[in-house]
Amino acid sequence: MEFIRMNMKTIVFLNALATVVWGAPSLCDPEDEFLGIFCKEPEQPKCMDIMMNYCNDMSYTHTVFPNILGHRTREEAEVGPEYLLVSVVHNLLNGECTPDIRMLGCSVLVPRCEKEKVLKPCRSTCEAVRKNCYHAFEGIEMAWPYFLDCDRFFVSDQEGCYDPLEGLRAIQEEGNTPEKPHTVIQFSYQSNAQMNSILKKTAARCPEIAMTYSIGRSVEGKDLLVIEFSNNPGVHELLEPEMKYIGNMHGNEVLGRQLLIYLAQYLCSEYLLGNRRIQTLINTTRIHILPSMNPDGYELAAAEVQDTIDPENEEAQNYNSWTLGRGNAQNIDLNRNFPDLTTIVYSRRRHRHFRSNHIPIPDAYWFGKVAPETYAVMKWIRSFPFVLSANFHGGELLVSYPYDLSKHPLEQKMFSPTPDEQVFKQIARTYADAHATMSEGNSGRCENFGSIGQDGIINGARWYSFAGGMQDFNYLHTNCFEVTVELGCDKFPAEEELYTGWKDNKEALLTFMESVHRGIKGIVKDADGNGIKGARISVRGIRHDITTAENGDYWRLLTAGIHILTASAPGYTRAMKKIHLPARMQKAGRVDFVLQKAVVEPDMEEDYRIPSMGTYEDFDPYNQFERYTISEQNQNREEGQEKPWWWSYFSHAHGSAPTWLLRN
Repeated sequence: MEFIRMNMKTIVFLNALATVVWGAPSLCDPEDEFLGIFCKEPEQPKCMDIMMNYCNDMSYTHTVFPNILGHRTREEAEVGPEYLLVSVVHNLLNGECTPDIRMLGCSVLVPRCEKEKVLKPCRSTCEAVRKNCYHAFEGIEMAWPYFLDCDRFFVSDQEGCYDPLEGLRAIQEEGNTPEKPHTVIQFSYQSNAQMNSILKKTAARCPEIAMTYSIGRSVEGKDLLVIEFSNNPGVHELLEPEMKYIGNMHGNEVLGRQLLIYLAQYLCSEYLLGNRRIQTLINTTRIHILPSMNPDGYELAAAEVQDTIDPENEEAQNYNSWTLGRGNAQNIDLNRNFPDLTTIVYSRRRHRHFRSNHIPIPDAYWFGKVAPETYAVMKWIRSFPFVLSANFHGGELLVSYPYDLSKHPLEQKMFSPTPDEQVFKQIARTYADAHATMSEGNSGRCENFGSIGQDGIINGARWYSFAGGMQDFNYLHTNCFEVTVELGCDKFPAEEELYTGWKDNKEALLTFMESVHRGIKGIVKDADGNGIKGARISVRGIRHDITTAENGDYWRLLTAGIHILTASAPGYTRAMKKIHLPARMQKAGRVDFVLQKAVVEPDMEEDYRIPSMGTYEDFDPYNQFERYTISEQNQNREEGQEKPWWWSYFSHAHGSAPTWLLRN
């Protein structure tokens, strides 16, 4: 009998303990009364008024607890990080995607209650909001909130759901006619996160013509984000030329970065507005824009500038804009970090068959220090059939073109032209002449490097000589013709000068992009009509060839006049054509070639080889820098992982910190 009483006490104790642990009364059982256990039937949830301030504008007025997240009371929900996020999301996202995000969160925190039953929000609404707003969270480096998981907390139409934004839609429908798209540009500086958010928001606004993609990461793990514009983004279309803009290579030279952010917004808005010039440009061109090649350097320079304008910080009044933030986080000058192929050209220019194109990267280069930003851009340049490019800097007002390295090692200001000197002068003048003031006068405006030459353009080596520059690498390693645009004397202009900078450069930016359609284009095919990849297009008198892309299409920038062209490929006979390009021709001339099969001569390829240099396909042959950059970036993230700026909103939240908001 004593044994039975002990067992009964144990059962009572365990049942009571379970009630405490699980926080709810146990279900009644007929035998419980015999055991001396007093229980009650669980209370059915009852609809109650919504009494949470940030959710009081929902289309319904009654909710129920426990809610969908398991909060048992209104008080418990109000002190949770989920409701805190709902209350501050407007500020975090700078007004973007609100009240949509707030109301979507409220539909989970205070679910709709009708006839004492919970109605769940529709999955389709959640998915639509996520599609349009995911980029906004990415822009502030915040993960998509777990309680907005469309599969977990939302249901399908067939399961009987409601649209949590129906009240918002009703208000919008009561308004006037739909708002027309308009160009909204905020002429102020942005952080790296804000810049990425703007680019992703722009791509989301114009999904039919724009997309973003990353080409890699900086030393400190920041995305090198590109926005692309095309009538078929993400796809290379036959005979459609591709061009690129790169800004902020030197982190403290920032106007180019801002202009490219504004340009992306302008292209999207004007396309939607029906601007025929912009629509024609985007429908016939694939445009790639990398506003910041050096986001780490920019952060350093921006922080220093902020200190100098702080009147209470007397120690920081001497900001040196020529050095601070110029290099990357490894203090590497990215415009001296590319392979020096120009020296190879000079050493072999007297060889009879030597050509100044598609020069392999020397093996010795890979044993030096290669910045992850440089590595990423080199892979990018090799991955797309770029035809034209501009790289934006600051410190002078001019356009510089290759070569950047003097052909004489003892001469620092020696005219050193490429085989395409006339083409490069035409490209440089295109930007300078369309700029508001760049082509006026012929003396050094900024007095930094002496005379700038004539009409705002100059050969790079004649201006000042250096090796390892990006524009020389583009020309000597790929088909791409790149120039360097110096945007003004002040490397980090005041915010009130940004609008003037945009006005001065807008027409030049557009005209330069349109100039990619000069010269000739065409397709090289075999007798069966198949495109030949890697065929060479040679121009008599110019020792620089270009090669065909994946499907046999090519583009060759040329000046007006008569040219004799030759198309060749291993295993095929050569084909030759004589063409005439009119002086005012605004559209690339179409010149196709058909090559016939032929027996390959043993020494045929020797014309193009550089002894002891390896092959063009040898990029990072030991795969050492890809592993190095990834491991170093991971190490930097692990050692110096700082919480994002918005973490302070949540660090003192009730309960455990919401680490689910942190990415990765």
